[in-house]
Amino acid sequence: MIALRDMMAKNLKTVRHDATIQDTARRMKEEKVGSLLVERGGQIVAIVTETDIVRKAVARGADLGKEKVEAIMSAPVASIEIQRTPQDAHDMMADLGVRHLAVTDRGAIVGLLSVRDLLVYFKRVSEPRITQD
Repeated sequence: MIALRDMMAKNLKTVRHDATIQDTARRMKEEKVGSLLVERGGQIVAIVTETDIVRKAVARGADLGKEKVEAIMSAPVASIEIQRTPQDAHDMMADLGVRHLAVTDRGAIVGLLSVRDLLVYFKRVSEPRITQD
């Protein structure tokens, strides 16, 4: 079984809490990611996702060039300890209704796991069930 440390993104992508939503969306596009960890005072305090941007800002007509990411970020960041299994991560995401988990090692964030990471993992380990005629 592959460990979470082998599946997670180790190069953590962050954004400052006072960045505008528009700058945050641009950063996600440039980094080709669906979420960024939010930093305040050198500490990770939240996460902001594409879903946060759409549901909490765009849908209500926020001024994306002026409003700060701290207005839409999700806190606290849902997390899972690094020794847990991919199945544990899957279950936790389903239970919490989230698509990203911070991976922690003794409480410190060391990586980020996305639902896409789990999809790739489960595709690799499952037997093919769908066949073409």
